[in-house]
Amino acid sequence: MLRDTVRDALQQAIVKAGYETDEVMLEHPTDLAHGDFSTNVALVLSKQAGKSPREIAQDIVTAYDEHGAIQSVEVAGPGFINIRVSRIALRDTIREVLEAGQQWGAHDALKGKHVLVEHTQPNPFKPFHIGHLMSNTIGESLSRLYEFSGAEVRRANYQGDVGLHVAKCLWGLRKIDGDPANIEHLAQGYVEGNRAYEDDEHAKEEIVQYNTFVYEHAPEIAEEYSKGREVSLAHFEELYVLLGTSFDYYFFESETQKPGRAMVKEGLTEGVFEESEGATVFKGEEHGLHTRVFMNKQGLPTYEAKELGLAQLKAEKWDFDLSITTTAVEQQEYFKVVFKALSLLRPELAGKMVHISHGMMLLASGKMSSRKGNVITGESIVEDMLERATEKVAERDLTAEEKKDISKAVAIAALKYSILKQKAGKNITFDPETSLSFDGDSGPYLQYAHTRAASVLEKAKHERASPSTELAPKEATTLERLLYRLPEVVERARSENEPHHVTTYLVDIASEWNRWYGDEKILDGSLEAPYKLALAEAVHHTLQNGLWLLGIQAPQRM
Repeated sequence: MLRDTVRDALQQAIVKAGYETDEVMLEHPTDLAHGDFSTNVALVLSKQAGKSPREIAQDIVTAYDEHGAIQSVEVAGPGFINIRVSRIALRDTIREVLEAGQQWGAHDALKGKHVLVEHTQPNPFKPFHIGHLMSNTIGESLSRLYEFSGAEVRRANYQGDVGLHVAKCLWGLRKIDGDPANIEHLAQGYVEGNRAYEDDEHAKEEIVQYNTFVYEHAPEIAEEYSKGREVSLAHFEELYVLLGTSFDYYFFESETQKPGRAMVKEGLTEGVFEESEGATVFKGEEHGLHTRVFMNKQGLPTYEAKELGLAQLKAEKWDFDLSITTTAVEQQEYFKVVFKALSLLRPELAGKMVHISHGMMLLASGKMSSRKGNVITGESIVEDMLERATEKVAERDLTAEEKKDISKAVAIAALKYSILKQKAGKNITFDPETSLSFDGDSGPYLQYAHTRAASVLEKAKHERASPSTELAPKEATTLERLLYRLPEVVERARSENEPHHVTTYLVDIASEWNRWYGDEKILDGSLEAPYKLALAEAVHHTLQNGLWLLGIQAPQRM
């Protein structure tokens, strides 16, 4: 990528000037008038060299040998070095974009690596919550970022098909005389059971007994359990199709019990765990953490024990180099304890496990109602957004089928973008109307910018006009000075596990493209028209690939 070329040329100048540094940090100046790249390496070197940063910067600039990709290298301020990329390099980047097409921005830095990404994790017998929606969105984007970086990626879904939530639902179903094969009845049963568990001590005792039935696969609840589990999982698959995700592996809590119990028993023998008031615990304080229970007083494995079993099952299923799990931020301390216990039991696995957190979704308005009971679910938000998007595209000049498809694409784009534009672990305030805007910081805005580029290419096709990078204008456009950055944005987003770097970049591209599109007549028959068309195609590939990385569809028409 162009950043590497600039860094290598600068590194050579540093050595030639008589200085040493392990790394040269490059940034993009906020104001492009200051250049395409800037570095503070002279400020970093000043302490060890005993010279002023500006003097060191001047030494480096003087030692710099001309390079075809770089137009100028200058000292700025107290010792910064600003670098401007050459016109030829920017033109060549446009050619590279056109040649790479759907692979523009991809690289093979992680070629040969196996990455397992576990996300979504909805529980049968329980509604698809907002947290599941956020985990799905982040996990799918991370999966694509790793794929674009050359890794072989497999997606996993870990679902709780045993536990107290199942007992609450089955108990509640009987109270409302519900059908376990009806997804609406399951949701209502869970609401009823959850309410009773909190408010009625006698009901709580009965639900605890149901929980024992669930773990023992008791005949008392076998038929209801089987039907409820089947219809829940089938319903989740419908949501996955809508969200544009799929899974290679499905893991269930019922499967992790046995290996989890075995690992806790092993750890108890080896002194990793200890008995405490009838339970088996891990004393995290010895490691700067906190104590957590891995087997409760009833002898049942807790989430922690089952998490150990899950790690074991993952390793048996696929020989991964990295296993990423996306869950809510409140589980950070939980995972620290589990991973520490795992490091003592299976040190070869612990170093491969990473937890990526997400915050809460807060609604800007309380007007959004749930169709699933007294809790606003992720599914109800998706349904609400589909209705709003359908209304938004109703008056557009499209066929009925196009309106249906675009409504879905726009609704999901609005949701996903709102989630991904925030830094990991941060809460988001979701405003349905703002998120659906075709003007500004939103997913539909990016989709609309993409369709503008697509329409230019379609028109060029009818006019038999072809893009070319041969006759580039003398002065580079701001658009060109942004387009070359996609590969480095992908690398940064992947290395930091932060998709928001992609959203920020795409908004910059879309904004500049819309401005340039408004100022230029692209297919004007001029000598520069083929190059302007090449720019439009480069924007098309950049937005399309960037949206794919976010798990967002890029419609050709809107």
